[in-house]
Amino acid sequence: MIEKIKELIEEAEAFSAQSMDEIEAFRIKYLGKKGLLNDYFAEFKNVANEQKKEFGQAINKLKTTAQEKVNALKEELESKDEVKGNIEDLSRPGEPIEIGSRHPISIVKNQIIDIFSRIGFNVSEGPEIEDDWHNFTALNLPEYHPARDMQDTFFIQTDPDILLRTHTSSVQVRYMENNKPPIRTISPGRVYRNEAISARSHCFFHQVEGLYIDKNVSFADLKQTLQYFTTEMFGKSKIRLRPSYFPFTEPSAEVDVYWGLETDVDYRITKGTGWLEIMGCGMVDPNVLKNCGIDPEVYSGFAFGMGIDRIAMLLHQIGDIRLLSENDVRFLDQFKSAL
Repeated sequence: MIEKIKELIEEAEAFSAQSMDEIEAFRIKYLGKKGLLNDYFAEFKNVANEQKKEFGQAINKLKTTAQEKVNALKEELESKDEVKGNIEDLSRPGEPIEIGSRHPISIVKNQIIDIFSRIGFNVSEGPEIEDDWHNFTALNLPEYHPARDMQDTFFIQTDPDILLRTHTSSVQVRYMENNKPPIRTISPGRVYRNEAISARSHCFFHQVEGLYIDKNVSFADLKQTLQYFTTEMFGKSKIRLRPSYFPFTEPSAEVDVYWGLETDVDYRITKGTGWLEIMGCGMVDPNVLKNCGIDPEVYSGFAFGMGIDRIAMLLHQIGDIRLLSENDVRFLDQFKSAL
């Protein structure tokens, strides 16, 4: 039997191949699960004790010889293919083309749009430089209303009626003015507020606000919509709504999702409660509908709004919001494989 193994070693050393298929057939014959080596290893227990050492050395040499032959032939063929490709394919680029990166804000925004598009929401957009009517007054925030102080606004000095929008609710006002119910739309976009820049806040950030107007829309419809969103976005189905105040919705609520307390990060971001606030919502105030030319006696609706930056930081474990606007290539390279 040892002589037969020595013959196989010589046969393996002399083997040559012109294609990957031939190399693979050789590998299977010697090294495959049902190959010759497995048969010899299984036979080892039946070999006489005085021959075990020589027999073991022989099959180990056969294994090494076969593996080295496979590696050498593969490397030789790949080298030939590479040289051949370089010579014949003159359209090949001189330098490899690197895969681009999607920004985490774009990744999360596209996910949110996709989730709501499945239940009939379209996308609406509007200007970032707004007038007072669309940003405040139409949203039940008349001049000198104290709730205006909730949002530190950037005004254009030459015209106090012109400002940088503080929320994308202004897009919803424009949409209601130009479209009749039923309305089902989300408004993603960049907004601006005069806030101190830190690891947790910035003077500009991104929001997605949603609006649904139709006959007989109830708070139950709002809760079911948000339940669907949190399950699809976070994989978390447990939510709670806490009473809150927004000038343009009544009743209003803050939405928390139960994030859990499985890791130290969970304890930190939820302050040990397991609950994480993700958005505000409520039923559209009748005054807002009236300001936009919609009869509140016939129609009702709900609205909600969330910060894209905060969700991106949460999902991708980003500790500093400033990273989202610094355009550091080292940071963006982490998202090359993201959709």
